[in-house]
Amino acid sequence: ESEERRERLSKLMEEEKKKEGSYRYWVREATADAAPPPQPQKLTNNDVASNAPALGSLWNQAGTWEEKNITKWATDRLKELLGSVGSLQFSSGKAEIIDVNRCVGDAFLVTVRNKKRVGYTYELSLKVQVVVRVNATYFSYSGEWSFEEDTKKVKGSLDIPEFSFGELDDLEVNVKLSEDKELSQQLKQQVRLDMKQFLEPIRLKLGQFEQELKDR
Repeated sequence: ESEERRERLSKLMEEEKKKEGSYRYWVREATADAAPPPQPQKLTNNDVASNAPALGSLWNQAGTWEEKNITKWATDRLKELLGSVGSLQFSSGKAEIIDVNRCVGDAFLVTVRNKKRVGYTYELSLKVQVVVRVNATYFSYSGEWSFEEDTKKVKGSLDIPEFSFGELDDLEVNVKLSEDKELSQQLKQQVRLDMKQFLEPIRLKLGQFEQELKDR
């Protein structure tokens, strides 16, 4: 039995040696036929340009479709720009935008086929303080004429109906004044007409907003 065991062990060892030899031969042949390892190469400017990142998020490098909500930035920026319009002098007195009562809407940035497009829709209401000339008095003192005028402070608003990107040429403004019995209807009508002059400076501020939106 011991002799038989030795023979079986001897055969097993020979078979293992054959397998090991064939494996080493296969590795040697495969290594010889394999392509050489890649060597590092310096990138040219063209290579860098072709590998430039696409617009949009990393997950959307193909640039097929991506929409980004930028309403918070747009709302904050609109309030900042419109709050800087300032005051205007006109025939019936002086008016100043002192606050943005309403700034409601949304803004977005869309990437389509690696091209950027922007858009927004908003409606606005601006709080205005008006100093109205009520009447004027001329009088003479020591041979010199002097002038005094009475004024009245009136609250009002400039309401801008819903408008969208690219529609600034069609922008409209509606003027509202608080009820004040001391002002005649004729004077109120003149104040409303004068306050329409805010339309152009408001349009300029909104044009600046659109440009900043496109540059984002």
